[in-house]
Amino acid sequence: MRCLIFALLTLGLHAELRIATFQADATPKIGDPVAYVPARSIEDPLSARGVVLLGAGKPIVLCAVDFIGIAGSGHDYWRAELARAAGTTADRVTVHTLHQHDAPRMDLGASALLTKAGIGGKSFHDEFGKSVVARTADSIRAALPKAQRVTHIASGQAMVEKVASNRRILGPDGKVKVGRMSASRIPEAIAAPEGTIDPVLRLISFWNGDKAIASLTFYATHPQSYYGKGDVTAEFVGLARAVREREVPGVAHIHFNGASGNVAAGKYNDGSLGMRPVLRDRMAAGMRTAWAAAKKSVVPAAVEWRTTDVRLPLGDHLVRGPLEAKLADSGASYTDRLNAATALALLDRSKNGYPVQLSCLRLGDLSGLFMPGELFVEYQLAAPKVRSGGAVAMAAYGDYEPGYIGTDIAYSQGGYEVSERASRVKPGVEAVLMDGMRRLLR
Repeated sequence: MRCLIFALLTLGLHAELRIATFQADATPKIGDPVAYVPARSIEDPLSARGVVLLGAGKPIVLCAVDFIGIAGSGHDYWRAELARAAGTTADRVTVHTLHQHDAPRMDLGASALLTKAGIGGKSFHDEFGKSVVARTADSIRAALPKAQRVTHIASGQAMVEKVASNRRILGPDGKVKVGRMSASRIPEAIAAPEGTIDPVLRLISFWNGDKAIASLTFYATHPQSYYGKGDVTAEFVGLARAVREREVPGVAHIHFNGASGNVAAGKYNDGSLGMRPVLRDRMAAGMRTAWAAAKKSVVPAAVEWRTTDVRLPLGDHLVRGPLEAKLADSGASYTDRLNAATALALLDRSKNGYPVQLSCLRLGDLSGLFMPGELFVEYQLAAPKVRSGGAVAMAAYGDYEPGYIGTDIAYSQGGYEVSERASRVKPGVEAVLMDGMRRLLR
């Protein structure tokens, strides 16, 4: 069953638009689990940050977190707690991760299943995750009394050079021949064209007269330079964000990762230590140029928050009996048991497909579209065509539980992203998501 909710504000008839900015520490401790191994060092701090928009009906919360993923019941927990702090409802809260690979993850359902199987605590630290939520909620409560009036909104964009490249290089038979991941030293992968990407970084900023309050940026790429050893970092996207904080102090800088399930830096990144600052500077240059190019306009007469609920078709490989057997098998690899727990947690929340909420913030001709999972970039490229006028900025990596979400044709092409290990949905998902996007954007 699909449900569409509209919340429309005509500013001339209601309260003026205001914005509160918030930020909380999200850095784990040494020894805490991060994506693949325990944290062994803190290269730079992690954060949860965002904005609360006031005056457009109930408050709207947009939050970006330096985690690899927040999934299922963990995602529900974040939204419920932030909604309580902001005095709103969970359907008006969107929480997204930047998907750094030396950062924590959170899935309360999968964590409980692993603990029950006697192998908990290796991938998830529920108490730490909930402490980050609590700090973020507290930062929202502290920010609300300091909310500032918004008189203008600005929109800009810029090309980001030599960062993104498509991960899936097809052979003559139309199947994936080479997987070009976040780092590559394979000559064929480096020589191949960038492929299908969205090279444009988009920016939306909020102003009170001549004073900038917040800058939201959106760009689609896996954010890894080198990773997997437990050296906690916000990666080159978070470091670029920090560059902009130094260059434009007093402004809240919030970055969202776009639809980049099949996009990474592999063409331009060999995984060496020296590449992280290079990628950082290329990202920062895009953010800087988009800021300089942004054009201000008065707050539009209508500010609108839209949501639609969709049910994603689950992969045929998600069968409870075999998954339960795999989770219980002490001879199976930990990775296989973790994947089984994650899939079972999804099944526990699903009937006739996996329910997720898609959200859209409409600011006159500007739209911010908030989507689940490791979405393929084709969805992001399709969004402006659906909108038929006006800029569309997309954030993916909302509810992380569906895993990779490919286009229908991708599932016939093979490759890691659409394998049973990586994707928990199946062909037919494209029509469901495109239909939801149309309802939000038109």
